[in-house]
Order: sequence, then C-alpha cells, then structure tokens
Amino acid sequence: MAIKSEWVFDATGADFEEKVIKRSQEVPVVVDFWAPWCGPCRSLGPILEGMIDQRGGKALLAKVNTDEEQGLAAQYGINALPTVVAFRKGRAVLSFEGVLPEAQLADFFNRLEPTEAEKAAETASSLEKSDPAKAEEMYRAALSKNPNQEDAMVGLARLLLDQKKLEEAADLLERVGIGGEFSAEADKLRAILWLCEQTKDLPDEYSLRKKAKANPKDGSTLCDLGCVLAANGKTTEALETLYQAGLLDRKLATTKVRETMVKIFFVIGVRSELADTYRDKLTSMLY
Repeated sequence: MAIKSEWVFDATGADFEEKVIKRSQEVPVVVDFWAPWCGPCRSLGPILEGMIDQRGGKALLAKVNTDEEQGLAAQYGINALPTVVAFRKGRAVLSFEGVLPEAQLADFFNRLEPTEAEKAAETASSLEKSDPAKAEEMYRAALSKNPNQEDAMVGLARLLLDQKKLEEAADLLERVGIGGEFSAEADKLRAILWLCEQTKDLPDEYSLRKKAKANPKDGSTLCDLGCVLAANGKTTEALETLYQAGLLDRKLATTKVRETMVKIFFVIGVRSELADTYRDKLTSMLY
C-alpha cells in the first residue's frame, strides 16, 4: 500500500519500539495489521489514512504487513485481518477486527482523545515546580472529573508529601493500582511517605549529627540519622550512614537498617547504580 501522508508510516519488528511504543508516549499511534492478499485490508486502509489526515497529527497510523512481520503479529495475538490496535502512553488501549462503519471508526478515534481529566492532570504536571498551588488545584479538578485518574492521584500525592500532609497522600497512593503506568512513581512516593512517617518523632538532623559525633560507636543514633537524612533527600549519605550503623549493630542491620535501605532503593530507583552498590553492601553485611 502506498503511503502518502506524513502521519502514516510502515513499522517493522526492528523499529516498532521506536515508532510505536515510544511515540505513543506523546501522541496516540494506531497500528493497522494488514496483508497484501486481504481484501478487507485494502478497503479499510484508505479509510484509516483519511481519518488520520483529518486529525492533523493528533494521532498517527503505523502499518504492519503481517506477511513480512509474523513475529509482531504473534506478539500482539493477531488472529484475523485486518486488526487495528491503538497505543497510548506505551500501552495497547483499544482494538478491533474487521472493517467497521465509518461512524464507529470515528468513535474509535474519538476515544483516543485525552479526556478533560487527562488534560487537567497534564496541565498540573507542567505547573508543579513553577506554581505548585495552581498544580494542586488542577490535580483536584482532574480528580473531580475522574476520581480514578491515576496520574492526578500520583501528582497530588507528590505535592502533599512536600507539604507534609501525610494522611491524605497515603489515601491517594493506596488507590493507585499495582503494575500500571504510574506504579513505579507511586512506589517511590510510598517509600518517601514511609520515611516521613518513621522520622516525624525523631530529633532533627543537626541534633542527631551532634549526638553521633559525640558517640560514633552508637549504632542506634547512626541509624536514626540515616533515616532523617533519607527523609531530607540526602539519599547517598543516608545509605552510607545506615550501612555504618548496621556494621556496628547486627540486630539493627537485620531490622531497621535493612528496611530503611530498601525503602531508599525505591526512592532512588531500584535498578540505579547507587541502589545496586548498596544492595551488594547490604547483602554482604547480612550474610
């Protein structure tokens, strides 16, 4: 099939990740799984291309020739042709098989448009650093339109943690699903929340530093200092301080030191270089 539009392109197994998965983070990508011998495919293809053109770049169309890309067809469970799968934010969100009437096709494309809640959450995200008060207002507006808007839950929880409003932040994070698009950020915020809750009754950083300096062999004080450092965002120093506390006190190493270090790994990224380094140190200390 000839491709004439700037918003329509071929995709293969070699470039599917780049052209479809990554691009769908910014704009919906509709994938047309077709084959040259498929009559309905030849009917549907031009209609899809026309609808993509009408949207002027608000959605893209990737065409996958299943005769040439059998691996991709198997990966996405394509059992009939044509099959159309729409991707948003890196995930398949809508699909259909066969040729639909144009009114149903138009509805399919309309369902890919951002909702009012999604638009409000996106605006809020862009305002978090420059105008956190306005961002909070927009996140709350998004949740009033859709109480299950997970990016709004996560964004609002992030702002509430900055304000030390721990209870409301905890309620929001409890509602974020496991394994979804925002689960990693939610895990990070849950770890920050845990650190805040663990340290709210501890002395401040200055007092703990002074106490640790006076008695550098006191593992308990070093452990408390490590927790407070982590809650204050000083994660590298916190990990080293906790490690030293664990070396001084075996019981602490297997309980509070270990638990706190694991929470910090979520804050800094569980597969980050720093997390890997201190995960190895923690393992060697425990075993």
